[in-house]
Amino acid sequence: MLAASITPTGPERTGYADAPGGRIWWRMDGVRHLRSQRVPLIGIHGGPGGSHDYLLPLTRLSEERTIVLYDQLDCGDSDKPGDARNWTVERFVAEVDALRAALEIDRCMILGHSWGGLIAVEYAARNPAGLQGAILASPLISAARWIADNLAHRASLPPDVQIALERHEAEGTTSDPGYQVALRLLMKRHFCRTNTEPPEVASLFRKMNGTLYRTLWGEGAFACTGLLKDYDASPLLAQVQVPCLFLCGEFDESTPAANRAFASLTPDAKVSVIPGASHMPMFENPTAFLTALRWFAGT
Repeated sequence: MLAASITPTGPERTGYADAPGGRIWWRMDGVRHLRSQRVPLIGIHGGPGGSHDYLLPLTRLSEERTIVLYDQLDCGDSDKPGDARNWTVERFVAEVDALRAALEIDRCMILGHSWGGLIAVEYAARNPAGLQGAILASPLISAARWIADNLAHRASLPPDVQIALERHEAEGTTSDPGYQVALRLLMKRHFCRTNTEPPEVASLFRKMNGTLYRTLWGEGAFACTGLLKDYDASPLLAQVQVPCLFLCGEFDESTPAANRAFASLTPDAKVSVIPGASHMPMFENPTAFLTALRWFAGT
């Protein structure tokens, strides 16, 4: 599968919005649709500690509606105070309202990917005024379910790869090239299945705030040792009153089975599984990914 990259001509508008703890950077495309019947879509990136770059494929929808992407505090082009007191779910959720207020967005839909899906669930469960729908793309809903599913992915690897992972973890040598090679095989199956790494994904890893990631999640893919270790948003799903789309890849870290289970707890939810994709369906199968978004958004 070839890497599907998007090279935008550049954002139509950029700026900073004041949020709790500091300023967050944003970009807007499809400005002419801002007051149209097709409500803006706000994209919330993953991580924790990532950046908006890999969500740039969403700007392909800017011919139809306004698309707003932003970097969370201490991420990407946003302010970087580096104050761990800011690294709470509550404060990251508050950024969405701060962004809407700064851009005067009365009505909108949100799309949260991975860790951004956690933020999107938390935000949607509060049923804020003007929210029209929520797209939960490869979402992190329950840390325990995420870990269990990825341990199952690990168990399906070739025996020699599993042995290499276990040996290096036991010896504390996870920085060893042998461990990294084994881990890349798992990533190739369940994170991004393109033949070459899309530049936007490379940019995501290059800009990643590792300290923020380790504080909230931890050191590795197979255990959550950070502040999110007991996180479970499942009880919030029943409170979401807007239509929701659970979207994931066929081979996703956020598995189809998990997304169907979470959708069953949500009053008005649909599920779309992107064929041949894993955690980065916007690059692995961009046509199906964008088609699912258009279908849900009614364009």
